[in-house]
Amino acid sequence: MSPTAANAEGQRRAERLGVAAGTLVQSLNEDDDIAQDLLDAVTTASGTELVPEDSDDVVDVVLLWWREDDGDLANALIDARRQLSEEGVIWLLTPKAGREGHVEPSDVLDAVPTAGLVQTSTVSVAAEWAGMRLAAPKSQRVRHR
Repeated sequence: MSPTAANAEGQRRAERLGVAAGTLVQSLNEDDDIAQDLLDAVTTASGTELVPEDSDDVVDVVLLWWREDDGDLANALIDARRQLSEEGVIWLLTPKAGREGHVEPSDVLDAVPTAGLVQTSTVSVAAEWAGMRLAAPKSQRVRHR
């Protein structure tokens, strides 16, 4: 893929995830080469820099890369939610169905309410990865300081 085509694809993925210039993004648990490549494409195309994983900064988008054997999803979502701005969203990114590490939607739906979130959409973000958009219901939004 040419650099121009790769940047255009990265831009499409960034738009799907709501990542644009000025958006504060944090990525958690991206220990996969394909995940890292996708993350690089999205942030490069949008001109966004990542907030370090160990930062206490409040962010607009958390990209949480998750595989079925990564542990307790509910706790990971609770930790990710603590980083979000009032209108922020978590994109739970998991390998697509049929790929190693895929997380079943029923497991996500079981974990999401524990973190005070709701699933608002699902998108394909790459050939290998699907994203589930999670957000706090408007009535449960908490103002961070």
